[in-house]
Amino acid sequence: MAYRKLGRTSSQRKAMLRDLTTDLIINESIVTTEARAKEIRKTVEKMITLGKRGDLHARRQAAAFVRNEIASENYDEATDKYTATTALQKLFDDIAPRYTERNGGYTRILKTEPRRGDAAPMAIIELV
Repeated sequence: MAYRKLGRTSSQRKAMLRDLTTDLIINESIVTTEARAKEIRKTVEKMITLGKRGDLHARRQAAAFVRNEIASENYDEATDKYTATTALQKLFDDIAPRYTERNGGYTRILKTEPRRGDAAPMAIIELV
């Protein structure tokens, strides 16, 4: 097979990959196991490529995968209102424009020390 099963059923695996991809878009760096990091690299790179395309179809394809979570909240004193930015908006407005000149390789995986409880190999995955 061309992918890792990560000890989960297909629906659990897809949900976990969606969660980790969304978290990486929001935080731009997460700590997880090496196997998970290598697996979410594929989905994150696809999402950034969709963000670089930027058309309506690409936005809808990304919205079908990325969770609808709030990435940040801002308070505007002039209008006395809060505005929220979702993970999808951050992907298309902030992250994708950074990589217009780059053809792939948007993530970096750095290996760290093993996890204390079960000695699983850990890694930091971050956007370059």
